[in-house]
Amino acid sequence: MAYRLAEAGDRLVTTHVKRFDARFWTVDFARPMMAAVVTTAPDALRVDAVFYQADDLAGLIWEAEDRHDHPLLAYDTDRDFRGCRLSFRWRSDGIRALDAINGPTLTIEGRDATGNPRAWYVRLWNYAAGDPDDAVITLDFDALDGGFLLPGEADRVWAGDIDRMFVSLIAPGYTGVAMPLAAPAEGWVELSAIACDGPRSVLAIGDAMVPAHGLRIATGYDDCYHLTPARVMRMILALGYRGIINHYVGMSHYFRLERVGDAWQAGLDGGALNRPAAAWHEGFAALCHELDYRLILSLSYELFDAHAPEGWKQRAADGAPALTGWVPPSTLLSPASPAAMAYLQAVARAFVAIAVAAGLEPIFQIGEPWWWLMPDGRPCLYDAAARAAFGGDPPEIASVRGPLSTAEIALLDQAGALLATSTAALRDAAWAEAPGCTVALLVYLPTVLDAAAPELRRANVPTGWASPAYDILQLEDYDWVTEGRAGATARGIAAATVRLGYPVAEQHYFAGFILNREAAPLWTRIEDVAAAGRARGSAETFVWALPQVARDGFTHFETGETAVQAFDDVSFPIAIGARATVEPGFSTAVVTSAGGHEQRNADWASARLRFDAGPGVRSEADIGTLIGFFRARMGAARGFRFRDPFDDSSSGMTGAPGPFDQHLGMGDGARTRFALAKRYGAGDVPARAITRPVALSVRIAVGGIERLTGWTVEPGGAIEFESPPAAGAAVTAGYRFDVPVRFAEDRLEIARTSWAAGEAVSVPLIEIREAGA
Repeated sequence: MAYRLAEAGDRLVTTHVKRFDARFWTVDFARPMMAAVVTTAPDALRVDAVFYQADDLAGLIWEAEDRHDHPLLAYDTDRDFRGCRLSFRWRSDGIRALDAINGPTLTIEGRDATGNPRAWYVRLWNYAAGDPDDAVITLDFDALDGGFLLPGEADRVWAGDIDRMFVSLIAPGYTGVAMPLAAPAEGWVELSAIACDGPRSVLAIGDAMVPAHGLRIATGYDDCYHLTPARVMRMILALGYRGIINHYVGMSHYFRLERVGDAWQAGLDGGALNRPAAAWHEGFAALCHELDYRLILSLSYELFDAHAPEGWKQRAADGAPALTGWVPPSTLLSPASPAAMAYLQAVARAFVAIAVAAGLEPIFQIGEPWWWLMPDGRPCLYDAAARAAFGGDPPEIASVRGPLSTAEIALLDQAGALLATSTAALRDAAWAEAPGCTVALLVYLPTVLDAAAPELRRANVPTGWASPAYDILQLEDYDWVTEGRAGATARGIAAATVRLGYPVAEQHYFAGFILNREAAPLWTRIEDVAAAGRARGSAETFVWALPQVARDGFTHFETGETAVQAFDDVSFPIAIGARATVEPGFSTAVVTSAGGHEQRNADWASARLRFDAGPGVRSEADIGTLIGFFRARMGAARGFRFRDPFDDSSSGMTGAPGPFDQHLGMGDGARTRFALAKRYGAGDVPARAITRPVALSVRIAVGGIERLTGWTVEPGGAIEFESPPAAGAAVTAGYRFDVPVRFAEDRLEIARTSWAAGEAVSVPLIEIREAGA
């Protein structure tokens, strides 16, 4: 496995598309309205919109610069539209008509011929032939005028430096005033027979096709609502992702709104999904079916706070609602609220129905269901419905990160049982819509398996989730990944596996999440944990998520080589190896000048060891043991542990290890991972990396005090602390260790006659360089 972060200009293969290709239009709008654009033919698109306020306006947008596609797939930036002639058929309903005041207008943003920023407002009706809701529109960018009445108000467009243009869409009841409409208004526009002619009507576009690989991709509607499904699927296919897509339906764009008092709130009046979201997902599901992808539709307990009914929200004991850190925030729905849970069940059924209608195998994910935790450790178990479910007056937990009373622990158990009941009901809703629907449960490990709050798992990883309650257990841990806490990942997955009982073959793993472009170097960690997930045997390993992949140019590919050399974590027979001979070796280039001066260059930072285990062979039983071990390792193909009889301890060479033997580093209050190392002598000689410690021999001290708990030995010879050592605290360690080796040859020659005559057997071994060594 390997990856690169592609940049603009890296692409090697291009093709061409016409400007205004239907796939590359976008939509955008201000809340609370919703809109979506889908392609209906290679030269056609449809925009669906729902308006709630009298000032709601959506834009159908074409941008000169492709800001949304992966760098290997983007179209070229060309701001010069001179010589272009765009035509299309316009049909609409529920949208203010072409001939009306404030009717559909093409706003063009750019600069005039002198370079000054300008905007032009082109009334489409002035260039239309037909009816106000069914017309052919032709726009010649060399003869295009803004203004309402032509020619009297003509404002000639200079098309040589345009950034973007958008067609404004408003409801018939638009007034421009921020007041609610009498009722939500749905409308649509179709552009068909889209054609662009002229000398600048063609754009170069990336045409990369990464070979199919073993990673899967995740998407989220809240991040790609403005793109066409065809554009999203083009990226997925071209970047080598195959098989199955995990699609989070989001928490802020799918819902219908209804007026309750002075607010717009999510509700089921008219159905579970707004028409734009339904249209987008219908198009997306149809493309998945056409391109032979399986689709997981994911729904969480999270909802955009501004539109969540107050009675649905989880709350802390003081009544504060559970709010996430997003801006603006989302909230968590209470598993105890019958209305909130009935709402989620209706939404689940609506999305499952879309998958079935598209001919897909229905797969539904219950995403990250949990009781929210305030930053100070207060659990949100105290909304009115939860209080009633817990007996009316449950004990108030000040923080789950401190000691808890028997009553408080019992409350967490009650909360877990209630959470399990709510997810089971959501599962059953999916089954009711599509009998036999595969149902997955997604658990976010850093929150629900917080080492500082061990009892919290009673509430957030309830045993009611245990196998076979769900078909698939999905696990994600992106905070641990981006923090470099691979040990926490290993512990969390192991803990979830033990607690819930799903074998690894029934697990999916989600690797990473890069929130900001500035954190792009963290893709290395995501690639590493993705490789570990696949090596662990997870049924599927996903990269989260496509918008970040496109933004940073993440490009995964298979190298055709084994990422990790085959290694059997077993020891060479100790009795035979105890009499081995050892040869430390370096690689040093020495150049001697004519005057006798030397220039020396050390190619290796530490010695590479060679052993001969032959002297330990003392009997025919030893020969039998040796041959069996050799055959099990397939000769030189597989590595194994070997105990160096002359150097196997952090204390001197063979002394008993103590917790203060070797200095690993200084705490900084954030770092939790320290690699084991051994130093030989003083000065600038590099330390030797210890990758195969004897786990039960390891002793650790922090700040001069031995620690017996709070840390684990991770693969590769690293110590992972559950909480970071304090700034300025020295971390030290003692241990015994083995050397990773392999047989030096694929042949093992042992003759009974020569051995019986006293000739020494030769069993050459050579040290393996492991990652970090």
